[in-house]
Amino acid sequence: MSDCLFCKMISGEITPDTVYEDDDVLAFRDLHPQAPTHVLVIPKRHISTINDLTGDDAVLVGKLFLAAKQVAQQDGIEEVGYRTVMNCNAGAGQSVFHIHLHVLGGRAMRWPPG
Repeated sequence: MSDCLFCKMISGEITPDTVYEDDDVLAFRDLHPQAPTHVLVIPKRHISTINDLTGDDAVLVGKLFLAAKQVAQQDGIEEVGYRTVMNCNAGAGQSVFHIHLHVLGGRAMRWPPG
């Protein structure tokens, strides 16, 4: 999608602060971090929202979580704890319509998140 911010990162048109990448997934530091570690993990294939996922996407979604685990290990937060969050649609806080998994850690997390 030519107007998608994350697709522009995948294509190299915009250079993110990449912390992990493989054939299917890109992970980069959030420009407006809400915790000492705040990384976004995205699929390299454009999927607008969670509602657009199909059964064929199960492996890809699993890869997002495996990448999140890798990010947590790299940042040294895997043992103390971290949160993964995926928002769906504007009412839940999704501002870029390309699915993305937030990895947040490095500070105590409150519940409920607010």
